Amino acid sequence: MAPRHSAGKASNSPSSSKKKPQPSPFLLPLNVALYLFLLSNTLAASLAPIQDCDESFNYWEPVHYLDHGYGFQTWEYSPQYSIRSWLYVAFHAAIGKAASIFTSNKTSQFYIIRCALAVLCTACEVRLYAAISRVLNPQIGVLFVMIMVFSTGMYHAAVAMLPSSFAMMCAMLGMTAFIDWRGKNQTARGIMWFGIGAIVGWPFAGALVLPFILEEVVFALISSSLKTAVMHVLNGGVRCLLVLALEIAVDSLFYRKFTIVPWNIVAYNIFGGDERGPDIYGVEPWTFYFQNLALNFNLWFILALLAAPLLIFQSLVRSQTTNKQTLIRTLTFITPFYMWLTIFTAQPHKEERFMYPLYPFLGLNASISLHIIISYIVSDDKREFIGRIPLKLKLWLTGGTLLAAAALSVLRTVGMISAYDAPLRILKPLQNLGVSQPEGTVCFGREWYRFPSSFHLPNGMQGKFIKSEFKGLLPGEFARKEGDIFHGSSVIPTGMNDLNLEDPGKYTDISRCDFLVDLSLPNTTATSPLEPDYALDKSRWEIIECLPFLDTARTPTLARIIWVPDLPFLPRSLRRVWGNYYLLRQRKELL
Repeated sequence: MAPRHSAGKASNSPSSSKKKPQPSPFLLPLNVALYLFLLSNTLAASLAPIQDCDESFNYWEPVHYLDHGYGFQTWEYSPQYSIRSWLYVAFHAAIGKAASIFTSNKTSQFYIIRCALAVLCTACEVRLYAAISRVLNPQIGVLFVMIMVFSTGMYHAAVAMLPSSFAMMCAMLGMTAFIDWRGKNQTARGIMWFGIGAIVGWPFAGALVLPFILEEVVFALISSSLKTAVMHVLNGGVRCLLVLALEIAVDSLFYRKFTIVPWNIVAYNIFGGDERGPDIYGVEPWTFYFQNLALNFNLWFILALLAAPLLIFQSLVRSQTTNKQTLIRTLTFITPFYMWLTIFTAQPHKEERFMYPLYPFLGLNASISLHIIISYIVSDDKREFIGRIPLKLKLWLTGGTLLAAAALSVLRTVGMISAYDAPLRILKPLQNLGVSQPEGTVCFGREWYRFPSSFHLPNGMQGKFIKSEFKGLLPGEFARKEGDIFHGSSVIPTGMNDLNLEDPGKYTDISRCDFLVDLSLPNTTATSPLEPDYALDKSRWEIIECLPFLDTARTPTLARIIWVPDLPFLPRSLRRVWGNYYLLRQRKELL
């Protein structure tokens, strides 16, 4: 796994006048890698469900507000707290505004923004693949492509409108700069990209740059070039300060007060106190991320965990193939994975999206582990047991294992789409003028957290909340003022708090709802006066659309984890159990 070197001694022979073409550093041509990444990410943009209500309410809704003048507002966007960046939102809103030139359909605008995110992620993945192939090993590069293209985790992270996804993309570019030193040191550029991900995206993602800076310092001390290293780091720091200045300017404009959003985020999450902070939204056991990553990356996650032990084992057993500098550099590349997993495993509050910046590092670690294992497997050294196994058999077993892991990832991805895509499709009938009416309302009760976004509602229609058993704080609405987009972002809304305390002012009376979205899970849904099975009240509600939605409580574990066909002859342990996801219309005589 030694870095590739292109320099060599010149020859004085006559044949040296004709330079031999350099072998390609890519086993998989760049354009093929591009097409694979783009296909995977575009499919995700078209089909992936929104997994987190934070994505809908904290990002899609502010984007809708900038593009269309109205939308839901969470407490995080109140100037009183200001822990969300308008620079990040404005970037996506600009894409949506450009899309509106070509289509007035808001759902189409939603998918255009998603496709733009897919293209951006593709560009980052291709850059990182190229650096891995050129510097580490072409085989590692191919394995990296396979892992990133097939993993369920990347399927969701690539197109999620979340700061952690943005930080993931910036981390790929930062890692690319630190890996690929061809011709010049790119420390400043690497620090800049990690800084952009931390400042514009998620501040905690800045920790990922620390192993690379430490490597820079170590090599500087070894080569007595500490002054040069300090200048590189300062150069990168100055670039980050310029980005921070831009963010402060934009956020201060929107909030109409001097605001440093990255600091506000850190202060809230770390210094918020016992009554505040992320823990009030729930805590998980230390095993949460291990289980989640195992589900979303299966074999690749196990291989990522094994990267450091395998690398150290290789350096001890086959020391002739690895020099000290190569070992230090490779250890640097794999360290962020362990560091990030350790830091966030120790935090009580856990969310799947917190792992997004980790994904490219997981892919790299797993690729390195696979490369080491495959190099050992294909060995023909008869002194070793593995060398006495027929090569064809070893290749079949290895290839079969990789194909099985890829197939398992595909089955999980398809299972997630088929089980949970109803919220993205349920509002589609409202685009039919014969169904909806301008200025109508679509209400959400127990299903409030699956509201996809106002982009899925026709122009003029708005989402509203009705009382349910949920006792926390629901989003409000941005204040509106004709011709002043900054009014809603700068006015302190009523009823907001950072304690997740319920505000009765967020609810609408059900009699004012034109439509209602509800989930019915036969034999599972426990009805109450606040959460009845509305679809059964046919005298009041008319069913406009009904889509299947997985009943996770009654579906066996394996059928929840991966896709299985809905065939009657399958044993009960493999059958998926379905509920009904409804779009209901209130009968006109009752309005």
